[in-house]
Amino acid sequence: MKHQATAKSRKELKYKMATVFSEKIQTLSPDLQDVLLDDLVTAFENRLSVLNRLQLNVKCLAVITETVECKTI
Repeated sequence: MKHQATAKSRKELKYKMATVFSEKIQTLSPDLQDVLLDDLVTAFENRLSVLNRLQLNVKCLAVITETVECKTI
């Protein structure tokens, strides 16, 4: 299941990132600031998606390995 942020939550996240990085990005033009912030939000959402899938896979692997018996020869 792919999670996509709503336009409102994406806008809020973009605003928060603009606040956090305001000093660092102030030398950029407003258009470039907007592009950078949009890229940061996209990268953040993608990273969360990957980590959530990884966490789910680890949980599934843990459940599978609990049911397997291993014997040393």
